[in-house]
Amino acid sequence: MFKQSFFEQLKELASIQGAPGQEMLVVKKLVEWFTPHSDRVEVDHMGNIYTYLHGNKPGPTVMVSAHSDEIGCVVRDIDERGFIKIERTGGMIEALMVGRKVNVNGHFGVIGVKAGHLQTPEERKKTPSIYELYVDVGASSKADVKEMGIKIGDQITYISDLEQFSNKDLICGKAIDNRSCCVLVLELFKALANRNFSGTLVGVIAVQEEVGLRGAKVASHKVNPDYALVLDTIPCADTPDSLSSGYPIGIGRGPVIPALAGGSVRGNIMSPQMKELILKYADELDMPYQLAVMTGATTDAAAVHLEREGILTGAITFARRYSHSPVEVADLNDFEKGLTLLTRMVSDVEFWRDMNFIK
Repeated sequence: MFKQSFFEQLKELASIQGAPGQEMLVVKKLVEWFTPHSDRVEVDHMGNIYTYLHGNKPGPTVMVSAHSDEIGCVVRDIDERGFIKIERTGGMIEALMVGRKVNVNGHFGVIGVKAGHLQTPEERKKTPSIYELYVDVGASSKADVKEMGIKIGDQITYISDLEQFSNKDLICGKAIDNRSCCVLVLELFKALANRNFSGTLVGVIAVQEEVGLRGAKVASHKVNPDYALVLDTIPCADTPDSLSSGYPIGIGRGPVIPALAGGSVRGNIMSPQMKELILKYADELDMPYQLAVMTGATTDAAAVHLEREGILTGAITFARRYSHSPVEVADLNDFEKGLTLLTRMVSDVEFWRDMNFIK
């Protein structure tokens, strides 16, 4: 029951366009979904959502967050023939963009591709840079594009509906990173409707993660929680082209606990006490999990843990194949296990106080 409901909610949410800084329609939908399950819902000037649920006993404030934006581009220029030049916002990879269907601020378009018959042998071996790529929205002039209401700075995202494989547990589409975890935060609020926990749960849906963890920085400063858990999807290496990477993470093997994520400047080394806390609950639940060290990717935890006097922050992530593509693949079983782990942890939050850096 959980998996089908989760898939249907994610399918709807992932279909909504929401590139970094332009997440408005995603935010609107999530506010609608969270309101019946929260004591209060707020949206700040950036677009971060704050949704509050008070437990039946006094206790700490726990922030559980996910980000709402998806990778995308913006309109950089429009030429006289009506073709649109683009700039990336987030991890758009040129090799995956050529010939794709895209949404240009509500209008259908395609990223153009030079006909193979006209390409030289050298061109066939080369991936064009983003500054050589262009979007065709079916216009014949700049005036036509203007008439459509398309302007410089408008967002461009993939068109790629969420699908299920023959194995219904596996799903594929755009924006699994990270609309999946937005749905997971919502499911956590539903699971705790009985309020059988201590303190206050603050669900945060942060904006602009893909362009520098910007929303999470603002949100964690505002909430100033005692503890934070960041939810995100994370690249994995269980396909033929990456099995020898030394990064043994795969879909369907349970939540991923990133002990280290990101590089030396923008990254996060999870505090040992928070890592051990997460693993303790996973072990009690007899739940499979994956410990990871991933220098090539990061999460909002990198921003959250540096706010105020330092926030004790953990991350629970979920493996995805084909990261930052229109065909990301994930396993619904991982998210189901993640909800079980999160519910158990938040229900038991009064016992987190035993954590101490020098123990």
